[in-house]
Amino acid sequence: MPRACDLKRGVIVEINGVPHAVKQVESKSPSSRGAATLYKVRFVNLQTQQKLDESYKGDDLLPAIDCLRPQVQYSYRDGDLFYFMDLENYSQYSIGAEDIEEQAGYLTEGLEGITALIVEDKLLGIELPQSVNLEIIETTPGIKGSTATGRTKPARLVTGLEIQVPEYLEPGEVVKINTGSGKFISRA
Repeated sequence: MPRACDLKRGVIVEINGVPHAVKQVESKSPSSRGAATLYKVRFVNLQTQQKLDESYKGDDLLPAIDCLRPQVQYSYRDGDLFYFMDLENYSQYSIGAEDIEEQAGYLTEGLEGITALIVEDKLLGIELPQSVNLEIIETTPGIKGSTATGRTKPARLVTGLEIQVPEYLEPGEVVKINTGSGKFISRA
């Protein structure tokens, strides 16, 4: 059972009988003497993908869940199911589109570096790599001489995801995207 002060991003705990993954931990030290440090934790319900914010004292115990975290590769999509393959034993896991709705726009066939969250042989969620490379398929034409400005324009990527990119980029170029914020990092 981890204590609240030991929680880190990616730890999975049980809240009301449902597995939740820690997404963000923020500590607050009260100014009065003798007051305990409070930890504000943002969880994501691994079954419904809803966010949950809770506050704990440092010594509060949370029930841990036995969770496997193998490295997987995205294989393909069939209807509403996404399929992933374990890179060690080649076993297949599937998850519904509604369970990874926010992450689906970063998935391309063969993408590696994904961590699967498996409880009792069931894939409950995935953790994407920090960044992915995706091709721009549609955007307005680039403007000559606009490399020094910080202006952006919308671009649609090969997965259907839409992001803001610098004005000088054109269709066909591959860009690096931060999967946590959904923002452009650089050319790939």
